[in-house]
Order: sequence, then C-alpha cells, then structure tokens
Amino acid sequence: MNFTDFFQSAGLGMATGLALIVAIGAQNAFVLRQGIRGEHIVPIVAVCALSDAVLIAAGVLGTGALITAAPAAVVVLRYIGAAFLVTYGMMAARRALRPQVLTPSEGTVNDGGPKRGLAAAITTVLALTWLNPHVYLDIALLGSIASSQGTQLQWWFGGGAMLGSILWFCSLGFGARFLRGFFARPLSWRFLDGGIAVTMVALGVGLVLGA
Repeated sequence: MNFTDFFQSAGLGMATGLALIVAIGAQNAFVLRQGIRGEHIVPIVAVCALSDAVLIAAGVLGTGALITAAPAAVVVLRYIGAAFLVTYGMMAARRALRPQVLTPSEGTVNDGGPKRGLAAAITTVLALTWLNPHVYLDIALLGSIASSQGTQLQWWFGGGAMLGSILWFCSLGFGARFLRGFFARPLSWRFLDGGIAVTMVALGVGLVLGA
C-alpha cells in the first residue's frame, strides 16, 4: 500500500460525499438563503460542516449498520422531519407572498421585520440536518463504502468525504454573496422563497409517503 492508494481512497470519499450533499434539499436551501442575506454565514457553515463530519465519522465507525437494524427509529424521524419540513415550507410560502428587498451596498435585507437571531438560525440548520432521515441512510451508504476500503483506508475515505462537505458548504454559504445584486429585486426573493416552499413541502410529503 502506498500514498497513491491513500489519495485515491480520499478522492473517492470526496466524490461520494459531494454526490450525496450537492442536491436541492432543505439544508442547502437554508444555507443558500442565509448566504444571500449575509446573516450568520460563518457559524452556519461551521455547524453544517461539523455535523457532516460527525455523521461521516459515525458511518465509518459502523453506526450505519445499527441504523439500518433499527427501522422503527428511522420511521419516527421520518414523521418528525416531515412535519418540520412542511412547517418551514409554509413559512417560506408566506415570505414569498411578502417579498423582501436586498440592499447590495450594505449586504442586508429589508423585509420590514426583525432579522433571524443567531440561536434561531443555528437551531433551524441543526433541525434541517439531524431531523432528515435520509441523512441516516447516507450514513449507512458511506459506512458500507468506507468498510470496503479496508481498515487502512477507511479513514482516508472518511476524511475525503469530510473535506468535500467543507468545500461545498463554504462555496454555498460564502459564494451566495455574488447573487446579491440579483436579489436586490423583490421578484427574485419571491421566486427563491417560492422554490424553497415547494421543495420543503415536497420533501415533507415524500417522507410521509416513504419516498
């Protein structure tokens, strides 16, 4: 075994991790919206990356096998997560009916209401991350692929997946500022929040139906 094997395993882990998280989902939509608003980006990105690191490590350690052996727990999480997603979707739909305005020069949002506090933002992103039952299915998948790498390479695989998560959330959170000019118009916010509302409700309904 040489360094090429280590880097190949890490590269596979990064590619697998990105394939699982780079998608239109509740967590990514929230990070994108906060990035555009310019609110609490650093702590939100840190929480997302740290949560993913914990979940990936759990998968490498074999927790995924325990999750697949306890389907009842996944079912409970499915309904809790569905209720949360639908509620958040309804809130996004309400915002779409009353679109806000972004002031590009200040990087702030003027929507006639108070900004989301740090504690509320972190609580929301934690709920969107940990109440999503698909996350635990991803753990099982990552764990099975990591175990196939062998004991010498499984943590290189896990490290690559963690690095991919960090790169993705940093790109999403900090890169969203380049869209601020576009979101200086209320209509743009209407489309964003409308899309988030449809996505959240669809994900919630999909969880209830077992999709």
